[in-house]
Amino acid sequence: MKSPSTGSPSGRLVKTLEGYRAFHPSPLPPEIVWTPKLVRALSHADRLLGRLAGEGRRLPNPHLLIRPFVQREAVYSSRIEGTQATLGELLAADAGVSPERSPEDLREVSNYVTALEHGLKRLESLPLSLRLVRELHEKLLTGVRGDHATPGQFRRTQNWIGRPGCTLADASYVPPPPADLLDHLGRWEDFLHDESVPPLVHAALMHYQFEAIHPFIDGNGRVGRLLITLSLCARGVLTEPLLYLSAFFEATRNDYYDGLRGITERGDWAGWLEYFFNGVARQSEDALSRAERINQQLADWREAFAGSGSKVPLQLIDLVGSNPFLTPRETERRLGVAYNTVMRAITALEEGGVLTKVGESKRDRVFCAQPILDILEEPAHLTPESPAAKRRISRG
Repeated sequence: MKSPSTGSPSGRLVKTLEGYRAFHPSPLPPEIVWTPKLVRALSHADRLLGRLAGEGRRLPNPHLLIRPFVQREAVYSSRIEGTQATLGELLAADAGVSPERSPEDLREVSNYVTALEHGLKRLESLPLSLRLVRELHEKLLTGVRGDHATPGQFRRTQNWIGRPGCTLADASYVPPPPADLLDHLGRWEDFLHDESVPPLVHAALMHYQFEAIHPFIDGNGRVGRLLITLSLCARGVLTEPLLYLSAFFEATRNDYYDGLRGITERGDWAGWLEYFFNGVARQSEDALSRAERINQQLADWREAFAGSGSKVPLQLIDLVGSNPFLTPRETERRLGVAYNTVMRAITALEEGGVLTKVGESKRDRVFCAQPILDILEEPAHLTPESPAAKRRISRG
């Protein structure tokens, strides 16, 4: 039995018999006041996302670019949760380089890549659903620090959000109790299939509601951010998953949490949507710029080595398009050519300014296409349109 509740336009705070108040979000979609400013923000985001989708279809080798972009998203989404692995470290480990970073950190980030790639593959035969959400969570949490949190299983105990060491009594947010969890998830799953809501609006609302329900003991933020990309792919807005918002969320972290909290506390859907649409616009521009620059660099290198008399240098250029790091032994295995042939190609690419030797090891040598890594690791740029940048400008 529950005590009387207090409400906002987005849900109700219900006091439990244990004495704490848990938030029960209202079913989606909400009533949204579409001001001219909000309409312009949606239109701008739609236009830039459409341009990214169109350019993605025209890129010579979009499949080469997907994995490093997925890995970039994984790094930034995990960084929001406190994981410190860098993109360069993840790419190097993926190329077979022994990592200096804690294997635990790298495993958490690589699990995110695995989960997103699994989700994209499953969308070919399975719609966005609670079943797919559980599969994503299992991929994400298995074998890492959060694996105590029953990977792939919705929680059966109460969780909460707050400062380290806080209790239910002084938590900043308490999601629905376990007894009500499946009801909320069932309504959320119904909304996943509601195609009457424009895709970007749908993704923004879906993400908030998932975070409000907080259905897992751990990993909710990462799963919720995975679902944004998957929802846009499921709706056919993106044919290639080149848009990732975690870099924007990480760069504007306070705005991200303020936006989510604004809905819960005040029903401020418009504030969250404006922030979300701005993120889509900024990250569409960012992804388009990176993809175009990477493809131009690869095209220049291919042209330079087109008459080299061997196809192996060109094959290595293709490889560094999907990961700027390579090792001779792993390259030998992947291409199925002799080690000495690989080394001749690497030497030619070194002399041509494509590859640079990393470190001083003479036995397990590592090479990097630094111009590609620089493009991938370049930080996301805040523009005056973003709320965080506006505040910094106004503060002088």
